[in-house]
Amino acid sequence: MVDLGGRALLPGFVDSHGHVMLGGLQALSANLLAPPDGDVTDIAGLVAELSDWAAENAEAVARIDLIVGFGYDQSQLAEQRHPTREDLDRVSAEVPVLIIHQSGHLAAMNSLALERAGLTADTPDPAGGVIRRGPDGNPTGVLEENAFFHGAGGLFANLGPEAMLAFAEAGSKLWASFGYTTAQEGRATPDLLAAAQAAGAQGLFPIDVAVYPDVLIDRQAILDTVSDSYEGHVRVAGAKLTIDGSPQGFTALRDRPYYDPVGDYPPGYKGYAAAEMEQVADAVDWAFANGIQILTHANGEGASDMLLAAVKAAEETHGMADRRPVLIHGQFLREDQVDALHDLRIFPSLFPMHTFYWGDWHRDHTVGPANGDNISPTGWVRQRGMIFGTHHDAPVALPDSMRVLSATVTRRTRSGDILGPDQRVDVPTALKAMTIWPAWQHFEDGAKGSIAPGKLADMVVLSADPAAVAPEQLASLRVLATIKEGAVIYEAEDIDGDAATAGTGFGGAFPPGAPLAPGYELPEADGDAGGGKLFGHAEAGAQVEPGAQRQMAGQDRRLPAVAAEAGQPGRCPGPAGNLSERLAEQRESGIHGFGTGLDRADQIAGNDCAARHGGVT
Repeated sequence: MVDLGGRALLPGFVDSHGHVMLGGLQALSANLLAPPDGDVTDIAGLVAELSDWAAENAEAVARIDLIVGFGYDQSQLAEQRHPTREDLDRVSAEVPVLIIHQSGHLAAMNSLALERAGLTADTPDPAGGVIRRGPDGNPTGVLEENAFFHGAGGLFANLGPEAMLAFAEAGSKLWASFGYTTAQEGRATPDLLAAAQAAGAQGLFPIDVAVYPDVLIDRQAILDTVSDSYEGHVRVAGAKLTIDGSPQGFTALRDRPYYDPVGDYPPGYKGYAAAEMEQVADAVDWAFANGIQILTHANGEGASDMLLAAVKAAEETHGMADRRPVLIHGQFLREDQVDALHDLRIFPSLFPMHTFYWGDWHRDHTVGPANGDNISPTGWVRQRGMIFGTHHDAPVALPDSMRVLSATVTRRTRSGDILGPDQRVDVPTALKAMTIWPAWQHFEDGAKGSIAPGKLADMVVLSADPAAVAPEQLASLRVLATIKEGAVIYEAEDIDGDAATAGTGFGGAFPPGAPLAPGYELPEADGDAGGGKLFGHAEAGAQVEPGAQRQMAGQDRRLPAVAAEAGQPGRCPGPAGNLSERLAEQRESGIHGFGTGLDRADQIAGNDCAARHGGVT
């Protein structure tokens, strides 16, 4: 028994969408974030931060031949513009400089980095990307979307596999410090996938990591590696598709012109797609045909229209099944699009954290005050009885679970405005969107997302009960400990504002050296994954092997025909099929499908499926 002294015990948070490997890059590079997560407020401060980081990390800079920073945001700079090659040449003219926009969809380079990347006045813009240019036609240093993704790759050539492993370890520990026991690598290139698998094999992940490789790069690798179970805390969970870009960076594809974009944009500018409609339709059809869960990044209304059309066509071809396709972000959803998400059973992983970081920017520049109220429309989703996930998209923002919770409940912007009061939800709903509902999203609600007998002992200790504090205090709550499968993998060093209490077990609840139970030891002060066990197993002192393979509860997600070929029984949705028992369980735990309309659709689809498959469930 552990007396938490009035503190709160919750299920471990499940990452509905993030990029844990790139989070490691953020953790190890120059911090260019604006307050409250960093100190950069103007270009002079950005140059100073990069210069200081380069001086402090001179050995690493010399080894990789690159100065790298993460998190600048032109909307939060006094100049309200992107840094240019000339600005970054002030950091160094002898070493390439690359800084990545907070959205992860744009970047800026100094002159030497542009030269190394081979980007000149004669370089054409790639499909789905823009090389920004000055009046003379030469690159300004700012790259959008595929121009950044394709142009910057060579600059990381000297990182090597050791650096990638360091990113994996640093990112997963960062997630754990904010109470996440399951993280996501939400778009993996082949290199990132290989690094994640290597990190898992070496036991570097203290938490579970669900990886979604890019569906437009290597589909065979997805088919070869996708799995329902973790090994070394890592599994390939499905595929990722990206349709458009950043709403705050004006690269998301809208269905109407941006309200008042800041920069050199033509009249009627609506953004652009990073993928053609043919690519989108083909990727979704492939995923449905092969029983692969697909996560799709779509921010603007135009991008969401493309996704909805592709899913509708794929379901007409392949029929209904429990595939759980996911819309990532959906910042500018129209209300009719929310209806379509409901009807097509697409799980919305929304980004209400945007209301804090960019709510004022959206209100004033991207969509305007009327439509700004409805970004990340959690209220519309709940009105339809739908479940949803909330995310941080780190390293777009820090994986700050309490900031996610606060933004979902309050929708208060940096300036103090409340953006869309009707879209707010209460604390219990917001907590479900961080625990049991994203666990369902990952087909892992049988083992995660709530504290219950038979589930993994994945838990988080908070400084106070989120349901008992004023909404405006939610962002100031602290994660005191993160527990993965009964082992303390993170403990705050200074729990009660007194460093003397660090390492003694939740702010001095136990005297130093006191055993918690036979065979249990106190956690180390540094919160290392090798710390003691406070909760967990039936036998005191029972151990969990770091690389143990654990089968996740939940049905086979493949189509009946595919499952039958593999010797598995066919699966049918709805009360006539295997989903009926799960629906009953989910109603009990607050996961009640997508409302009564879908329950009826389930029944019809289930009866049809049972008839076609001889009643096999």
